[in-house]
Amino acid sequence: MSNLETAPAEVTCPSGVAGSGEVEVLSAREVPLGGPRAMAVLRTLPQRKRSLIGAWCFVDHFGPTAVDRAGAMDVPPHPHTGLQTATWLFAGEVEHRDSLGTHAIVRPGRLNLMTGGHGICHSEVSTAGATTLHGVQLWIALPDAHRHTARDFQHHTPAPIDIGGATARVFLGSLAGETSPVPTFSPLLGAEIVLEAHTSITLAVDPAFEHGVLADTGTVVLGGTGLDRAELGYLAPGTATLELANPGDQPARVLLLGGAPFDEDIVMWWNFVGRSHDEIVAFREAWQSESEQFGRVDGYTGTPQRLPAPSLPNARINPRSRR
Repeated sequence: MSNLETAPAEVTCPSGVAGSGEVEVLSAREVPLGGPRAMAVLRTLPQRKRSLIGAWCFVDHFGPTAVDRAGAMDVPPHPHTGLQTATWLFAGEVEHRDSLGTHAIVRPGRLNLMTGGHGICHSEVSTAGATTLHGVQLWIALPDAHRHTARDFQHHTPAPIDIGGATARVFLGSLAGETSPVPTFSPLLGAEIVLEAHTSITLAVDPAFEHGVLADTGTVVLGGTGLDRAELGYLAPGTATLELANPGDQPARVLLLGGAPFDEDIVMWWNFVGRSHDEIVAFREAWQSESEQFGRVDGYTGTPQRLPAPSLPNARINPRSRR
């Protein structure tokens, strides 16, 4: 998914971690993606309180939204650099095309991981059969040693595993004895967890990781702290167990994200992740000039054929800390 804000902020995300060991609740802000009929999303990362969780640098939660009203997705070809995009749907279907030549249908419970690296472009369109869209779009910052890697696309359907009162689907990394076969460029964890009604679970997690729990549906309590829809509960490194509870009468669903603290400063603007303001300027110029750095998407029939980049900010943005 593209960041379709007309005036996206340039964000410098310094490395390093701050945290007390307690649950820090990050609230989402609504971001309209395009025109009056375009889908709106709830964005939890990045924000002033915190920019990254491990290498996870962007978290958008969308839906459930009826496609026949304001929930249709039609994002023309747009570029990415220095990152991977991970799409995870709870409901609906999205047609994905990219300049690697990939043509895939994104469906619920199936990870679609696209590597931008040096440059890629792709389009995303909700299918005619999709009546509702509901899911998350996640970005992963690539470490400096791999941020110019070649384009790639990985597709994986994790099997559900029973974890005693809950069901998990581990799409990246390892949890509860299950390991995803999808390789990552830095240590990561990504899993969907559905808790049964009136259930609590304790999960063993890597204490070297920082973790975030994104609430989707139902009543969710993380370590004694309640989370509402699209809120993200953050836990700093040092946590070896993670306690989740659902005191409600209906199942509750969360997304668990984790990773080793990302020890590099990054600059994010629009759909680019770089290391400096000047590098972001160069990425924008390359996209606007239709450079081969990004290739082209074949088969997209919408208008426009390429999403133009917004205007750059008039000044550099000061670094934001994680807290």
